[in-house]
Amino acid sequence: MDLAAKRANLAEQLRQRAPLLVAYSGGIDSAYLAFEAHRILGDRMLAVIADSPSLAREHLRDAISFAEEHGIPLHVISTGEMENPDYVRNDSQRCFHCKDELFSVMERYRDEHGFSAIAYGVNLDDQGDYRPGQNAAREHGVVAPLLEAELTKAEIRDLAHQADLRLWDKPASACLSSRIEYGRPVTREALSQVEAGEDALRALGFRQFRVRHHGPICRIEIASDELPRALDPRLTSEFVRIFRQLGFEYVTLDLQGFRSGSMNAVLPLSTLNKSS
Repeated sequence: MDLAAKRANLAEQLRQRAPLLVAYSGGIDSAYLAFEAHRILGDRMLAVIADSPSLAREHLRDAISFAEEHGIPLHVISTGEMENPDYVRNDSQRCFHCKDELFSVMERYRDEHGFSAIAYGVNLDDQGDYRPGQNAAREHGVVAPLLEAELTKAEIRDLAHQADLRLWDKPASACLSSRIEYGRPVTREALSQVEAGEDALRALGFRQFRVRHHGPICRIEIASDELPRALDPRLTSEFVRIFRQLGFEYVTLDLQGFRSGSMNAVLPLSTLNKSS
């Protein structure tokens, strides 16, 4: 299918599921899905965002602003994944437990308010990555209109650009918990360290980055096209100052640069295959 046909397919998927709840995080995929759902369904849709310690305040504010800019109805819910020892343990199934909590809360809201279905923003490219949260979505019967329309990440960005959405080229950003190495418990303190560190990098003018938490070691990933600037001795000294103030003993800059899902490199192949 060409892009116009895929967009028409998406519209039909949305019409069939109304009234619809959309799991919304403010990232490009869920934001475009919410935008299209509102365009097609009007008040027969509602975007739902989970306010939890693993969602950076900057991302929450931007997600709310985007919804307001386009008149997308939005409901903020609270989720309790931090109360679940299986989530806090932070093994390879952390994402499953997070999405299981999210979709459980959304199911209750769906049933109480008369919605027919829950949708989330997984796309065609996501099928090639380790994403146990997709297993939770399947268990809860959550639909994936972008995937069903066979839309790739690049095509979603293209459609968002055509619609003049300001976040069409917004860098991808997973939850803060994904920055903490597997096996190290997810704590509010660790999440705060990561969030403060990423806020500092953003204030320094960097656009695509991650702060990876390895206990006393901070591993900073910055996009390859921004690495030359990051290697300036004046900035490396600033990194040390910032991250030591946040409680890290050692501050490192990853010379491979930013890559999504780099924490998954330590997982065995048998575990990675379980998400497919």
